[in-house]
Amino acid sequence: MTRRLFWKLCLIIGTGVVAMFYLINVAVNHFENDMSMLSDSSREELINWQKKAEVIFDQGDMSELERWVDDLQQQESIWAVIAKANVVELAGNRSHRYEYTGYNLGRSIDWKIHLYFEHAPVMQLPFKDGATSLVVQLPQRMRPGSLWNLTRLSLQVLLPMLILVCLSIVLYRHIMHPIKELDLASRAFSKGDFSVRVREQLGSRNDELSQLAETFDLMAERISDQIMHQRVLLTDLSHELRTPLTRLDIATDNLLTHREKGVEDTQIKLERIHKESQHIRKLVDDTLTLSWLDNESPQLRIESLDLVDLLEILIEDGRFEYPDKLIFADLPNQAHIESSNHRALGQALENILRNALRYTPINKKVRISLIDYKHEYQIIIADQGPGVPKEHLNTIFRPFFRIDSARSCNSDSFGLGLALAQRQLHAIAATVFAKNDTAGGLVMTVTVPKGV
Repeated sequence: MTRRLFWKLCLIIGTGVVAMFYLINVAVNHFENDMSMLSDSSREELINWQKKAEVIFDQGDMSELERWVDDLQQQESIWAVIAKANVVELAGNRSHRYEYTGYNLGRSIDWKIHLYFEHAPVMQLPFKDGATSLVVQLPQRMRPGSLWNLTRLSLQVLLPMLILVCLSIVLYRHIMHPIKELDLASRAFSKGDFSVRVREQLGSRNDELSQLAETFDLMAERISDQIMHQRVLLTDLSHELRTPLTRLDIATDNLLTHREKGVEDTQIKLERIHKESQHIRKLVDDTLTLSWLDNESPQLRIESLDLVDLLEILIEDGRFEYPDKLIFADLPNQAHIESSNHRALGQALENILRNALRYTPINKKVRISLIDYKHEYQIIIADQGPGVPKEHLNTIFRPFFRIDSARSCNSDSFGLGLALAQRQLHAIAATVFAKNDTAGGLVMTVTVPKGV
């Protein structure tokens, strides 16, 4: 198993987790930056304080400036001071000042405010002279990020939950789609829709679940074929039983109606009844055997045998049963098979040979040859009968199949011989196929493995 689904889930989960941490980091940084800046109204108010203090400072009224600072401190519950920094540089290279504009006593209103400190920061609002500044503790009401703790909690808890929910939905849909299709197909199949299939509903998907769908389709195909085969078998069986049963009815009626006729006539009718009864018995037995071979996995007894001995017995029986037909055999001295089943192979070859003899005209011949290959034996049975239309070369192995000309030729045939032969050969890992001989007649080729 390739574990495609495992690696696919790993990829989805891994990508989802990485995306989750990335989005959380981006969102936290974005909201933290936005919430760290002073609001426009706070900036404007601080600038107004600076302008007011600078106006009083420029007037030189230090007592008024002192009163204003005291009022500001009391009103906002903060501390504030008007300070002048006199910084003397004692060491250092002054040529590399970059964008340095002076030494700071507090934070500029354009800077971000830390959201994690307990105490309010000190803000510096410089006057126009560049040396004097209003240094004031930022009022608590102006501190940004009042909703930062709630926002951070949401970003660290709710956002991951939302991403995980989305990831779960993706995984759920990916996994449940084929399972849902399998469920729907199973329900439809249980209601008698034997044509339902799943694999084509999954598109190009190729993983363990698609393999499960393929397995379901194979199972559905086999069960559907078996059910349809059983239906056809029952229909054909009922049709085939009508003829001998009708003959039995006629023979019985005649026997009851003409009781006064002689013993000889009665004996003929009884023999007819016995013959039709035997036909019905054979038909039922063959049908049950065929059904068993089709629907079960038969465990046949494994045994060794000599294929030449088996063929010679069948040829002798054929010559006795069809004395007006000629059988020519080209067989080696022996053909040993290590593991096969004598009964299954014998019945299959007997049915094929009987079929060849049945449709071979009188005084015509049936040829049987055996070819020894490295790992298998090939048995060729060729008759001089009418042959089979090309389109029916595979159909002749279907139960109860008979070509019209063959049916009219011999009504004792039920059309089960070749069907049984094919299935018995399959049970021992052998094969059979048919073709028409260019000179006329049908050629059946049976391939039997030699075994271990």
